[in-house]
Amino acid sequence: MPHDQAFVSVFDRGFMFGDGIYEVTPFYKGKPYRLEDHLDRLKYSLSQIEVELEIDLIRRTMLEAVSRAGLENSDCAVYVQITRGVAPRTHFYPQHIEPTLLLYAFPVTLEGFENKKASVLVSKDLRWHRCDIKSISLMANVRANNESHTAGLAENILLRKGYFTEGSHSSIFFVKNNTLYTHPEGPHILSGITRKAVIELCANLGIKLIEDCVHIDELVEVDEVFLTGTTTQILAVTSMFHKEEEVFSTTETGKITRALQNEFLRITRNTD
Repeated sequence: MPHDQAFVSVFDRGFMFGDGIYEVTPFYKGKPYRLEDHLDRLKYSLSQIEVELEIDLIRRTMLEAVSRAGLENSDCAVYVQITRGVAPRTHFYPQHIEPTLLLYAFPVTLEGFENKKASVLVSKDLRWHRCDIKSISLMANVRANNESHTAGLAENILLRKGYFTEGSHSSIFFVKNNTLYTHPEGPHILSGITRKAVIELCANLGIKLIEDCVHIDELVEVDEVFLTGTTTQILAVTSMFHKEEEVFSTTETGKITRALQNEFLRITRNTD
């Protein structure tokens, strides 16, 4: 339906509490990328907040949304949001209420990421301890990203006890001595789909990868840094700032970052 005709009850728990989850799936020229991975993550998030909804229905509706929006041949994304539903306001959640589903397709720019470079902020990770749930309760992420945006930087990379976790809306990788490092799966990061793709690409390209935490003091040993995300894709980082000090700097996209970008392009754009 038209956006101006879509309404949600003021008593929806998503509106009242941020009690819900979401997912964003990219479509390259109208074709979904790793759709089942995105749906599996959606299913996981739903299970963690104890909400049930038919995944097949969501899959069908996502594809229909792209068609209805006239984006069958365009780069686009589908946003899916599911809240617990409408109920009287209580902190505990009533049983057997119908979830609220919001779903829409929209155009996005997915071309040209390999030509971009990012400067990022580094700050303390103040989020909760269930970042593995793709929750719509994003206040800490919003504040973190607004801090970097206000500083004229592309992203805010977060630290727990001095160790990098992820960005406010991206995963992060580091290259040291021709080995790639990224934070291991767990409650302090979102299980990124593009992150997963990069890990698989490393196996294909013979790039050594270790899932381990990197401390901010180790940046002096780091040769390359890049971010990954659904629309970020694979983005080279050339500067990192912490407490107004530049703690990482490079001028060019590194060779491992470039190799991964090229392979990602080959897969998503069929550039063979």
